[in-house]
Amino acid sequence: MSSKASSAPLRVLVIVASTRPGRLGPAIADWFVQATLAAAADGGITLDVADLADIGLPLLDEPEHPSSGIYVHEHTRAWSRRVAAADAFVVVTPEYNYGMPAALKNAFDFLYQEWAWKPVGFVSYGNTSAGTRSVQMSKQVVTTLKMMPIGATVTLRIADSTHNGQVIESAGLDEAARGVLLELTRVARAMRCLRTETDSDDTSIPGPVEGLRLTTAQPDDLAELLVLQRCCWVQEALANDTLDLQPLRETLDDLRASMSTWHLWCVRRHGRLVAAVRARVHERAWLIGRLMVAPDQTGNGIGSWLLSYVEQQAPEETTHCELFTGHRSTRNIKLYERAGYTLTAAGTSDGSVYLTKQRQLTA
Repeated sequence: MSSKASSAPLRVLVIVASTRPGRLGPAIADWFVQATLAAAADGGITLDVADLADIGLPLLDEPEHPSSGIYVHEHTRAWSRRVAAADAFVVVTPEYNYGMPAALKNAFDFLYQEWAWKPVGFVSYGNTSAGTRSVQMSKQVVTTLKMMPIGATVTLRIADSTHNGQVIESAGLDEAARGVLLELTRVARAMRCLRTETDSDDTSIPGPVEGLRLTTAQPDDLAELLVLQRCCWVQEALANDTLDLQPLRETLDDLRASMSTWHLWCVRRHGRLVAAVRARVHERAWLIGRLMVAPDQTGNGIGSWLLSYVEQQAPEETTHCELFTGHRSTRNIKLYERAGYTLTAAGTSDGSVYLTKQRQLTA
């Protein structure tokens, strides 16, 4: 692994597993964050707390298998984005009847690829066993999701370690918390190469050709994405007899700024960026843009597959998908019409045609 990757900032998601009224979880998560805050700052680590009670996931309600990455509901997509952005996890969990809380198991089950190749540490609490049996059950689940449970843990026996709903001040407990963070981040840096390795079938997702890997675009992808975009829009420029196309004028800074207003996805094949797309909400429309496939990869269904994927990411409040292309881009227009889009505006002032498709809303 390169020194750049090993020194890059890490994001640690602290998950509060209990959703029960009167729970100790939020107070214990706050204690863990405060106990490790200085060490996190020194190590370039960002700590983010995800309280499952606030997130409010229903019982798993996605029609597609989580490994497909195709999510119908916005609550799943929001949870996916939160988990995918993390490099490692700390689970703060009580023990219920010798096991983990149902809310935690449900949160694990919603996703698949977003968890893979990331370490997880545990802070448990309870009475007789201090929550350790919940951790043992959780470890069986997380290893199935290709996560790596670390050895360091913090175990809090409620009668000894808490008072009036707060963790009792203890230098020993604070040091144990820092030990969890230190081991977690060491393992997270070592595992980064596994998440960027695309030659393994384990990181691939179902697609029209073997070896595809679809991920949310990261800042490190943008330079390569800009090169792919210019290659793809040369064909558009030739077809429409103009170089005055926004994708050809866009700069790296423009792309970076677009990440604040658009969702961007990249598709890699054996490490190479071969396709990309972006989308955002505008009023009741799900705007889809910059759908691109490397010229030597066209004709094998990647564009149609990626279009179908991004349509599935449309938030529930949207009523239709909308996109545009050059009025002479007959190949693009045929692709969109085969996918169910209808021309709604032709010959606009900028030479574009707009196409729309009504969403198939679920009850």
